[in-house]
Amino acid sequence: MELRHLRYFVVVAEELSFSRAAECLHMTRSPLTRLIHALEAELGIALFERRRQQIVLTPAGEAFLDRSSTVLTPCEEAVQMAWRSLRKPKSVSRPTR
Repeated sequence: MELRHLRYFVVVAEELSFSRAAECLHMTRSPLTRLIHALEAELGIALFERRRQQIVLTPAGEAFLDRSSTVLTPCEEAVQMAWRSLRKPKSVSRPTR
């Protein structure tokens, strides 16, 4: 499982729509749907209940969403901190005489 798979799952869970989630993620619906199916197969559980015109989280999906968000937040913060560190002026060490 990759972090991007968790991120995709979180967006689908928040949007409760594969089409809207795909739009948010700048991808098409089919690959996103396949990825979520593969994630469910890897976990061995259904994360979503698929109905005719909507999807809803299963109880397992709700639990997975809660923990996925907890995992992703520190990762996103780490990336932001790394980028911010590039913008800070570096201190110049002067040779001692």
